[in-house]
Amino acid sequence: MYLLDTNHCSFAIQYQPDVLARLATLEQSQVSICVIVQAELIYMAENSQRQESNRSRIAEFLQNISIYEINSITAEIYGTLQADLMREFAPKEKSKRRKTRLVDIGFSQHDLWIAAIAFQHDLTLVSADSDFQRIQSVCDLPIETWYTFTTEA
Repeated sequence: MYLLDTNHCSFAIQYQPDVLARLATLEQSQVSICVIVQAELIYMAENSQRQESNRSRIAEFLQNISIYEINSITAEIYGTLQADLMREFAPKEKSKRRKTRLVDIGFSQHDLWIAAIAFQHDLTLVSADSDFQRIQSVCDLPIETWYTFTTEA
């Protein structure tokens, strides 16, 4: 079972061949997203030049995909992950650590929620975001990247 991050949903919506090829090998029930990714996709569409067209493409993409929500178990996992990340990456001095926020150590709250949902439901997270690789330093989060980055000449 896979949980797609926003970047891989965006790649699929933009018909990126690597991502579409991988999705084609899976059953529909094996692919999911979470409400955080759904919100990020809607935000991207709302801030685009082609809002209506992009909202339509997102709705079509999400039509047959399971969407995980946040619950109290997710919140427990999130809180534990955040504490673990702070211990690992924040300043060791308590007075400095108290003032440190996730963003100060290079993590977004959205990414942490996505990781918590993947961890909670024992899903492989599919993302090209390096923040998730850093999260692996405090928990065993399986991650795959289906997009092949190429440099244009």
